[in-house]
Amino acid sequence: MAHSSKSVGYMFIVMASVVIVLAGIKLAAVIIMPFLLSLFLAIILAPLFEWLKARGLPDGLSIFAVMLVFVGLLGMVTALVGNSVQDFNNNLPVYEAKLSQSMKEMILFLEGFGIDLPNEELFMAFDPKTTMKYIAGTLKNFGSIITNSFMILLMVIFMLLEMSHFQDKFRVTDRESMLHMQEIADKIKHYMVLKTGISMVTGTVVALMLMAVGVDYYILWGLVAFLLNFIPNIGSIIAAIPAVLLALVQFGVGTAALVGVGYVIVNIIFGSIIEPKIMGKGLGLSTLVVFLSLIFWGWLLGPIGMLLSIPLTIMVKIALDV
Repeated sequence: MAHSSKSVGYMFIVMASVVIVLAGIKLAAVIIMPFLLSLFLAIILAPLFEWLKARGLPDGLSIFAVMLVFVGLLGMVTALVGNSVQDFNNNLPVYEAKLSQSMKEMILFLEGFGIDLPNEELFMAFDPKTTMKYIAGTLKNFGSIITNSFMILLMVIFMLLEMSHFQDKFRVTDRESMLHMQEIADKIKHYMVLKTGISMVTGTVVALMLMAVGVDYYILWGLVAFLLNFIPNIGSIIAAIPAVLLALVQFGVGTAALVGVGYVIVNIIFGSIIEPKIMGKGLGLSTLVVFLSLIFWGWLLGPIGMLLSIPLTIMVKIALDV
């Protein structure tokens, strides 16, 4: 009986500790998010860093070359997002007027088939100004992520330098701990590198598709598709919404539907066919676990938590397998 009481007491202590830790993480999310983003960027850039070192470049020059590539890409993205936000805000009244006109035409079209819609309620539910502000908000939120780029850049540099001495530091610990840490690093690196490659191809195909149709800011929407492809299950749906809405504003319902179908086809090909074949079954995460991890990490760490939900879950899974 005493043993049972001790077990129950221990369980409550563990549960209370977990709740306190999670509450602390949630409160410190503003600090933790840039750190996690830097960590996984360092993991993505590590293969290039290691390749340069293997070619005989010293650590300092290898870091400089990697950072040159990273800063160049970041600068291009920052300029693109900044110009797109400004241009979109300038054209906002035009887009609002076009969307309002498209909705009126759609209502008249449906009324021609005897379908009566309450115009006022419909316009309140799908207010063109609200819709356009949603797209503008998407662009601004995307731009705000880049504002922390210099702090993230510094952390990535230090993390890459630490990674080069990672194994040396763990030689002082027991072999089992070192192998365990190596397994976590290898699995996350495998996932992040492959996922980044697949997301880049997905974003490129989306940008080319939108360019062919004539949707404005097609490079930006390709970039959004690349980033949100890291969010499992719902990322591709979220990425499609602003581009489909803009296609509706520019060209009408038919083209918007065509763009929507294009997104579905791209995500079926890359998300449901190519990605599972390339990734294999090495992650050991079921669809339910992936979905629950998305909700949990999104609640705990916000958008960055959603982006990194899979690698974070892999870390927890391997740690609990000990």
